[in-house]
Amino acid sequence: MSDTFRTRVLEITTGRSERVYDLTDHCEAFLREAAGGRDGLLNVFVPHATAGVAVLETGAGSDDDLLAALRDLLPADDRWRHRHGSRGHGRDHVLPALVPPYATLPVIGGRLELGTWQSVCLVDTNVDNPDRQVRLSFLG
Repeated sequence: MSDTFRTRVLEITTGRSERVYDLTDHCEAFLREAAGGRDGLLNVFVPHATAGVAVLETGAGSDDDLLAALRDLLPADDRWRHRHGSRGHGRDHVLPALVPPYATLPVIGGRLELGTWQSVCLVDTNVDNPDRQVRLSFLG
């Protein structure tokens, strides 16, 4: 049985262009307060129908490569049945099937246990909604 469940909601502005937003520093700051040096799990959840959470390398081009791959897989054109917002917005509603809106990650000794080059990222292709919430929850 866990001793602790803590949660925090982040308000993130992603802007009016497709974006991979690195959440790692936010996650680590939250765990310094919430985990108290304990082992457990961090759940990162985006309560939006048009955004996802990914664990990937950033800063070396992988974030741009992910957005390019998503543009190839989910073009912003008129093929989508879901039609409101900007042209091709229906693809944004398909995104969470490929980049899920959550990730659950190990926490060891109060620290996020990521690989050397891994970062926790919000993936947002929806140019119509620049304001996002991200829920961080620690169970430990």
